[in-house]
Amino acid sequence: PGLTQEQLPRIDAVVLSHNHYDHLDAESVARLAAQPGGAPRFYVPLGMRKWFNAQGITSVTELDWWESRELAGVRIHCVPVQHWSQRTLIDRNQALWGGWVIEHGAQRFFFSGDTGYSQDFRDIARRFGAFDFAAIPIGAYEPRWFMAPFHVNPAEAVQIHLDLGARFSLGIHWGAFELTDEPLDE
Repeated sequence: PGLTQEQLPRIDAVVLSHNHYDHLDAESVARLAAQPGGAPRFYVPLGMRKWFNAQGITSVTELDWWESRELAGVRIHCVPVQHWSQRTLIDRNQALWGGWVIEHGAQRFFFSGDTGYSQDFRDIARRFGAFDFAAIPIGAYEPRWFMAPFHVNPAEAVQIHLDLGARFSLGIHWGAFELTDEPLDE
């Protein structure tokens, strides 16, 4: 991680895109849940609450695609992206996966978690309008014959930026875990 938990401010809300181990780390979640002042509210796609409850964490809001909730004047929407879920050998696609749109007033932020390129981004922009900022994944994308449905490459990330009408975007999900064939720092 770029920062230790001790370097973080109090966290009020966490959005999680899916249940793969590189996105849902049990130790990190437990540490956040034990932060001074109480656990944050965890926003997760359908089917993930059961895992949190098994960890003793109950401050969980589970959403389907296109559902939303409000927290302290911030609107949090779960949106479809192209990926999959699996945490064990026998639970493939038993939980949903999703991206997140976070709105406060006229400001909009987009976070996809892992995703392959799809029509979803144009649909999201049609529904919400242009975005002020987008966090778009650009890691774990080679070889394309295998990874294309699940992870975008840098060129597809730029297309997502354009599809969303994002004012600014940041490439995420690279340089941390060596998962696939592209150079870690590409």
